[in-house]
Amino acid sequence: FVNGKFCKDTRQVTADDFLFEGFRYPGNTANSLGSKVTPAFVDQFPGLNTLGISMARIDFAPGGLNPPHTHPRGSEILVVAEGTLLVGFVTSNQLNNTLFTKVLYKGDVFAFPIGLIHFQLNIGKTPALAFAALSSQNPGVITVANAVFGSKPPISADILTKAFQVDKKVVDYLQAQFWYDN
Repeated sequence: FVNGKFCKDTRQVTADDFLFEGFRYPGNTANSLGSKVTPAFVDQFPGLNTLGISMARIDFAPGGLNPPHTHPRGSEILVVAEGTLLVGFVTSNQLNNTLFTKVLYKGDVFAFPIGLIHFQLNIGKTPALAFAALSSQNPGVITVANAVFGSKPPISADILTKAFQVDKKVVDYLQAQFWYDN
């Protein structure tokens, strides 16, 4: 039992344990975000257990967004296979929450440090495709809007109105939205 997963008896391991076929076909981007993340984490790809690595395929419709999110247990490196993406991350409070952004084109690579909020937006007129490699077999993902406004049970409106310095109607509206889990 390692990293929360049972290891297969080494005498029963086959080549299929190290194969993931989930990146063969585009993800369905017909959703409110216009993107689809196909993870190849240890839950989808058991052969990664104990290896400290994983990947994801991200498909984008024109204008599609992989919304602000964080990976609490892994850094990410992203390569653009097709299209044009605006990418960015925000540094920590201690570093004044500085936003770093770049426009990436086919073949460009960008790194997102562990735990920092980051995003990708297709700014092109055609679909885009990117692949991400992560430094953990189980990097986790926390989508900011889903976590803050879509938690179950919900975070108290009193807390959110004070934290965001907005009227309760704004918080109620945001909490009533359907937060798509990419």
